[in-house]
Amino acid sequence: MKLLHYVVGPIQTNCYTLVSDDNKGIVIDPGDSGDRIAAELKKNSVSPEAVLLTHGHFDHVSGVEALCSEFEKLPVYILDKEMDTLKNPKYNLSGVMGYGPEDFSPLITDTFSDGEEKTIAGFTFKAIWTPGHTPGGCSYFFQKEKMLFPGDTLFCESAGRTDFAGGSMSDEIHSIREKLLTLPEDTNVYPGHDMTTTIAFEKINNPYA
Repeated sequence: MKLLHYVVGPIQTNCYTLVSDDNKGIVIDPGDSGDRIAAELKKNSVSPEAVLLTHGHFDHVSGVEALCSEFEKLPVYILDKEMDTLKNPKYNLSGVMGYGPEDFSPLITDTFSDGEEKTIAGFTFKAIWTPGHTPGGCSYFFQKEKMLFPGDTLFCESAGRTDFAGGSMSDEIHSIREKLLTLPEDTNVYPGHDMTTTIAFEKINNPYA
């Protein structure tokens, strides 16, 4: 197993691709430069089998269309509670940031429910509803690999903004304390922006813990 990491777009969004030993992949949050991500996957002989979106903000979904155009029938998933964010340019920030207005919901081919487990490309993971940054934000936990992809819910020594439309600080603190920091301490955390961290480190050093 290996992890490919790209920083894309105007807000320096982390896009990750989890790659199995037989070069099948899961792309997480292609927020921009979908053509570049596709080129890197082809360069590394990776065959993506799904795109997972942690939430519906434009800087996490804007590269999906270009990426999917390079790979036939590539499914795109998001938590079912986040569809309204994708549809509304006020909530997905495309209208606010000059990226639209855009309705990103047609990009989605399927949704997860809270707590649903699924196996794709040989990886088994759980979709965890972690609202706060957005109403339907989702974190993906790969227990066997000891990896968590929380989007913009949890950062190294910080947390995502909650002052955008649909945000809630009380929900975010609950998500961090009750849903993420209760995961095994040796879990590596790969956030939507900035540097990686661990659950153990955040339990001690995060001001929202």
